[in-house]
Amino acid sequence: MSEPLTRRELVVLEHLSEDVTLEEIATTLFVTRNTVKSQVRSLYRKIGVSTRADAVAWAYAAGLR
Repeated sequence: MSEPLTRRELVVLEHLSEDVTLEEIATTLFVTRNTVKSQVRSLYRKIGVSTRADAVAWAYAAGLR
């Protein structure tokens, strides 16, 4: 990982491991779905993954979940 994750990206990553949609994550975090999508894209880029499953696996491997 070249850049550290922001606090918000860590929060979004935590929600990605739950069985919820991006819309539901957005509602929980009081932001728009597009904001969550942008945060997810940034998160994926930083940790070098391209799918939600890979991001969740990365979180577990990194000890974040």
